[in-house]
Amino acid sequence: MSDSPTSKALPSRPRDAKSIESWSEESEVIVVGLGVAGGAAAIEAARTGADTLVLERATRGGGATALSEGTIYFGGGTRVQKATGFDDSIENMTTHVRAAAGPTSDPEKVRLYCENSLDHFDFFCSVGVEFKDTYYEEKVIFPPTDDCLIYSGNEEAHPFSEESPPVPRGHKPRREGSAGGYIIECMIETLSDLGVRIQNETRVETLVRDESGRIVGVVAIVDGEERAIRATRGVILTTGGFIMNKEMVRHYAPDLAKCNYPIGSEGCDGSGIRMGLGVGGAAINMHEGLMTTPYFPPTSHIQGVLVNQQGQRFINEDCYHGRVTGSVMQKAEGRAYLIVDDSIYGKTMVPYKMAAVEETIGELEKALEMPEGQLVHTLTTYNEDAERGDDRLFHKAPKYLKPLVDAPFAALDLSVDRSLWAAFTLGGLDTKSTGEVLTVDGEIVPGLYAAGRASAGLTRSGRYYASGMSIGGSSFFGRLAGRTAASATQG
Repeated sequence: MSDSPTSKALPSRPRDAKSIESWSEESEVIVVGLGVAGGAAAIEAARTGADTLVLERATRGGGATALSEGTIYFGGGTRVQKATGFDDSIENMTTHVRAAAGPTSDPEKVRLYCENSLDHFDFFCSVGVEFKDTYYEEKVIFPPTDDCLIYSGNEEAHPFSEESPPVPRGHKPRREGSAGGYIIECMIETLSDLGVRIQNETRVETLVRDESGRIVGVVAIVDGEERAIRATRGVILTTGGFIMNKEMVRHYAPDLAKCNYPIGSEGCDGSGIRMGLGVGGAAINMHEGLMTTPYFPPTSHIQGVLVNQQGQRFINEDCYHGRVTGSVMQKAEGRAYLIVDDSIYGKTMVPYKMAAVEETIGELEKALEMPEGQLVHTLTTYNEDAERGDDRLFHKAPKYLKPLVDAPFAALDLSVDRSLWAAFTLGGLDTKSTGEVLTVDGEIVPGLYAAGRASAGLTRSGRYYASGMSIGGSSFFGRLAGRTAASATQG
């Protein structure tokens, strides 16, 4: 939790407005952080008519979104869904997102996101993001091509497939490979067209609060000097999560601390969350995050069998990779192997350690030091079910069922301490759907708003997650925060 060497400010200690001798500049709305949430907030604030200033600590901006594959979760019958022959509805989307957002999700945020999904798709089109009217059929983390639509979560997997008809909703912009940086560049160009001022290499250190408790500005480091910048309508925190702050992760989310690869930008250090806490905001869902170790592609690995150290299955292998990883941590105590045979083994995007390779399942069981007969029993039962096309225990989809009978047999080590596990946080400031930061008593902190991973947003559990819900939710609720702040009474 180190602070800037050029400032004595702590994020959790707001400045009293009376102590500010002079304001270096003023804006109606100040947005802190230029990721997808900050970009969306600033665009919406400017379109609402507010003078808007974006303060970004990096030289260009982008946040975690710029490092991502760029998938966005839309549904309800988008242009791409219709063009590729998929029939979706707001009701169907809502049923799935209600589950995918997790058991601690905010029902109002889920409802608003789904009911406004088509409008949100149009918002991205309005800032210049292009989507190709194509569907990528193979189960992947994201399309390596410029194709758009994919199944990006658990839509086709049990039990989600029984709760609502499966429909693909992951929309990746029309770029080969990752497209997160492209989204940010489209937003920056739009902000320029709108006349929004973007001040890079400006590190916001803390908030400024007046005697009534209203947030009226920020203290930032600019060119090595501390400056106070006034906001007459509101400050919007879109500073990212806290995965880069090891102390915060160990304190709030110890399971995430076990993962060896943090997903985020340098700015995901929890500073925005700490600023909100310092002025009475509540932080919720802080123990949650997404953990992943992507064992596919190749898609053939989904035909493999995941087992714990006792040689027992614990999850259907066709689930979203984040759900599988969460189950490894919670149900298998962080230790798991993917059992494959010679016919389905392929090189994965992650270089997993080959824990053992043997000619029989019995020999593999012994090499892995599992209880005698347990892995043999597990594979015997699985192979019988695969022959029938019916996974009676975990209900893996029939198209991924294949008896593992082609020697040799291998065990890929997916354990948290022996392979690459990545993680990001899903907890943050408690907010209304319109972006106002709330106290532990549910009261509004006047003048303060938050969106993106600085807040507890749309999706709140990696075990139910779908790719695209972070960018989708962060940008959508960033828009609402920008609109609300721009319409606030001037302080």
